[in-house]
Amino acid sequence: MALRSAPFLLLVLVAVALRESCFGASSHSLKYFYTGISEPSQGQPHFVSLGFVDDQLFSSYDSNSQKEQPRVSWMEKVGKEDPQYWDRNTKMVRGQEEVFRNDLETLRRRYNQSEGLHTWQWMVSCELQENESKGGFWQFGYEGKTFITFDKETLTWVASDPQAQITKRKWDALQTQNQYTKSYLEEKCIVSLEKYLSYGKETLLRTDPPVVTVSSKMEMEDGMEMHVCRVDGFYPREIDASWKRKGEVWEEETFHGSVAPNADGTYHYWLSIRIDPKERDRYQCHVEHDGLQDPLDVAIKVPESNLGLIIGCVVGGLVLVCLIVGIFVFFKRHKDDYNAVPRRNQAI
Repeated sequence: MALRSAPFLLLVLVAVALRESCFGASSHSLKYFYTGISEPSQGQPHFVSLGFVDDQLFSSYDSNSQKEQPRVSWMEKVGKEDPQYWDRNTKMVRGQEEVFRNDLETLRRRYNQSEGLHTWQWMVSCELQENESKGGFWQFGYEGKTFITFDKETLTWVASDPQAQITKRKWDALQTQNQYTKSYLEEKCIVSLEKYLSYGKETLLRTDPPVVTVSSKMEMEDGMEMHVCRVDGFYPREIDASWKRKGEVWEEETFHGSVAPNADGTYHYWLSIRIDPKERDRYQCHVEHDGLQDPLDVAIKVPESNLGLIIGCVVGGLVLVCLIVGIFVFFKRHKDDYNAVPRRNQAI
């Protein structure tokens, strides 16, 4: 499967995924990533497409299997309602695979590069906030860097370098296609998102409250204490967590981890703080989440020993691994009410 055979592509996508906020009001998103590579090795496919609702992989395609297929049980409902759905989408994604091969060759020549390993990506996402506001993006990346991005407010493309300017001039002239892209992001993609949420509501619309614990360590060299607030087992991933000093958010000497997935589909997060032990009773870890009826405030306890639990390289490494696993998303092509991602026929 592509998730196992293409580890380096995970790193390519880290910067993209880190842009997404995990804090604030609840939201739901539908994302597609297409990724093509010029010279795969060790069985790695030339082309991979994955679709995600929120952070849950629901469909995939790769050039080795040559088949679009569901990745969650609730997507079987789509096939029952539309028996031709998977065959039709397989054909469409195969068409995009051929487009990507041509794009890679065009870009290699445009950048005056030799043959070898090159990557080309198409990333699309729409988001529905709790207050019904909508967002979305449509962009392409080459060699792990942004190549060109669609501005749906002006119906124009934003190029990142002189080579991308060539594509910008071509695509800015395609006003009908650009209007359709805007319509997809603001309307058709949202319709698909709402459809998928109704199919997977038992999983996607649940709320699991966080478990909050605080651990401590005495820093002997300077007399300061480090305290770590662990927030675990929550869903959805949007969460507000902070250290407070006498009721006010305190950022001084505060360090934050990243919201990362657990094996059971929930999430975990940590934040630490260094304080003077004389002021220990002034600090609390404050957590707000949809799974909680009221915010939680967890006070710091007096350490029983100098060997209390702390964060370190092990925790940091686990967070990074989980983050990278959660990042690997690639886009696929759909049609009808489920996912009308437009066929990209225009040359770059």
